[in-house]
Amino acid sequence: MDAWEAIVLGIVQGFTEFLPVSSSGHLELGKAILGDTSVPEESLLFTVVLHFATALSTIVVFRKDILEIISGLLKFKWNKETQFSIKIILSMIPAVIVGLFFEEELEAFFGGNIAFVGYMLIVTAVLLWLADRAKNTGNKVTYGNAFVIGVSQAIAMLPGISRSGATISTSVLFGNDKSKAARFSFLMVVPLILGKIAKDIFSGELTSQSTNFTILGLGFAAAFISGLIACTWMIALVRNSKLKYFAIYCVIVGLIAIAVSFFS
Repeated sequence: MDAWEAIVLGIVQGFTEFLPVSSSGHLELGKAILGDTSVPEESLLFTVVLHFATALSTIVVFRKDILEIISGLLKFKWNKETQFSIKIILSMIPAVIVGLFFEEELEAFFGGNIAFVGYMLIVTAVLLWLADRAKNTGNKVTYGNAFVIGVSQAIAMLPGISRSGATISTSVLFGNDKSKAARFSFLMVVPLILGKIAKDIFSGELTSQSTNFTILGLGFAAAFISGLIACTWMIALVRNSKLKYFAIYCVIVGLIAIAVSFFS
């Protein structure tokens, strides 16, 4: 992977992270189009770094919400901030289990298998279509909801399954308000991404001699900047638009990916 490819993939990550179209799936498709020959471990590392960049852009955009949560926690009371934090922790459990015990199996899916990505994009489309037909009752995210949404997030670790699409769809199917569902979806991933980076640092994966920090740095910068832009004007699109339009997009891209894989 060269510099311009890293920048292109970073931009793809930044602009697809906040839409329910699977940023990881688009990254895998982008790598296939650009002819990326990285081994699965290196490919996953680059993907994690780009997700870290968009996690930071999420922190910047939602800084007021995060500061309110921290301020509420420091009061050491059973307030709404404490309850929200516990829901976030519950939502993290499934993904943590998958990350700790099935990491090698997960890495195998990040090797440019665009047919698999195509099928998973169609699964994402089905979730979005179902969510689009669900009634919005305005309910708040409950503790049980939070755990099930976390299961959706764990499944969405597969390339092609949109994390935001799966979690927002699951939340909406529970009858939760779209605005609250989007806020919960974007905030629940931040601790996981930061935890993944910390794990990689302590395990020595990010200090490997084979790691090209220039490429990682360019991809990180591109994803962070494009993520900031996307997060400021695309979140409103996710909250207010019909999810069926994203479902149609995922079906089209998924079918193209499957067809390209079949004919190649």
